[in-house]
Amino acid sequence: MRALRGAVNSGRVSHAYLFSGPRGTGKTTTARILAKALNCEQPRDGDACDRCASCLAITKGTSLDVIELDAASNNGVDDIREITAGAWHGTPGSWKIYIFDEVHQLSKAASAALLKTLEEPPQHVIFVLATTDPHKVLPTIRSRTQHLEFRLFGGETLGTLLRDVRSAAQLNADDATIEAAVRMGRGSARDALSALDQLIATGSVADARPEFDGLFHALANADAVEALSALAVLTHEGWDPEQLAENFAGEVRQAFLLQVAPKIADPVDSDRERLTTWGTQLGLARTVRILETMGRAIRDMKGAPEKIVMLEIAMVRLVRPELESTYEALDERLSRLEHASNTAPVLDASPAPASRPIGGAKDAPKGTKIRRDDAPDEGGPLGVQAVGARGASLEETIKVVTPTSSGGLDVDDVRARFVERVIPRTSRSAQLLLKSAQIRSLNGTQLTIALATEEMRQNTELISQGLRGALDHEFKVPIQITWIVDPTITSQLGTAVVRRKTTEPTEEVADDGIEVDESSIVVDSVAEHLIAQAFPGSEEIS
Repeated sequence: MRALRGAVNSGRVSHAYLFSGPRGTGKTTTARILAKALNCEQPRDGDACDRCASCLAITKGTSLDVIELDAASNNGVDDIREITAGAWHGTPGSWKIYIFDEVHQLSKAASAALLKTLEEPPQHVIFVLATTDPHKVLPTIRSRTQHLEFRLFGGETLGTLLRDVRSAAQLNADDATIEAAVRMGRGSARDALSALDQLIATGSVADARPEFDGLFHALANADAVEALSALAVLTHEGWDPEQLAENFAGEVRQAFLLQVAPKIADPVDSDRERLTTWGTQLGLARTVRILETMGRAIRDMKGAPEKIVMLEIAMVRLVRPELESTYEALDERLSRLEHASNTAPVLDASPAPASRPIGGAKDAPKGTKIRRDDAPDEGGPLGVQAVGARGASLEETIKVVTPTSSGGLDVDDVRARFVERVIPRTSRSAQLLLKSAQIRSLNGTQLTIALATEEMRQNTELISQGLRGALDHEFKVPIQITWIVDPTITSQLGTAVVRRKTTEPTEEVADDGIEVDESSIVVDSVAEHLIAQAFPGSEEIS
């Protein structure tokens, strides 16, 4: 409107305008206002006075200066030729304005006839072409017009408009009725006014739209029974399943916008607070998944014999993500498991189970068979290394790596949680490196970890960020790590027995009299141990 007012005020009016935008955004009304301003006898700052004879005639629809044509029903070439032929005739006012509504529905021949007039228009004629689909208008026509795009109105703007109409017409409508009409209008001024008229006539706001709080509550609590029950209540009230799905998707969309871009969301007042609360409870990820699932359900309903079944399936999928194989559903399942583990009661942490280090095997009496079934548990990377070199006792090995604790954290608890919760959160490469390390001490929040070689210590720079994030997530306090090099770790570890599965294992007696499987492969270095853990079941060829 500012552009048109400035053009009228400066006298630089284009001979043809193209108004495009959704329905009910004021395209035809703006064209009439432009006609009033151009032919007004007493214009003020580029706007009409609405009191002179020309303005009153245009308002009543009796002005000879304004000719409106519905291109949807008058789309033939003869209709356009008749209109354009009269464009050369004189007019009582200063300007003759032709308004073509839904101009994109003109036939090709009619569009060609109109194009000829637009190329060489009479000096006193202005064409205003209105359409909801500007891409369907011929490019040659669009290039000869000044294109103005109309947009949907925001909720606050529509609310102000309806309140002004209520005051001017002295309507008996409360604020709840105004809010309901704004919601039903969905950005269209004409639809909002029609909805207000309907609500005043029926006198009931509750019946104007479905109540989705029951569905929101069921989805927030992941309750399939409650979701289907709420859906059954809505269908028993007479709502069509497809209409329900579209309306629910519209409400979820507003909840999504209120989380991402609140300024462009349409709800106002109490409705805005309600959808904001539901969006917060659902979370952004679940809100997006609901929108995607409802979109697929609406599409599937088009050709389904029982539409309600498609909607029920969609609701069950939303509360049971294990029924879907999408990445979003998997992420939701993982989020639920993480939430459950974080809220589970904390039990007293038992000492980490003794584990076999690299190059060691449990002491056993002579003649004992060491098989995969009764083999010691592998792992315990940062716990107590339970077994040293072949022949070392359990007590001797524990003395080597027994740490001390101080401060608010207990070193045994830190070790257990480190192994069970922190390391699984790190990357694969970090896990391989940490499995050859030992915790030496804990001084307050200063954790000292020993590695076998300087090369391994230098590699910790690559995993420090991920490890720090895993520590912060688990212990909720910033823990500082000091890496040290201890070459004795390699000598303590000796040679590790890394078990690999073979198709035909055989048994033999070792030098010390212990029977072992041939499937047990001896690894002589930390590097080979890491390679064996990185590629379990593999065999080095060369």
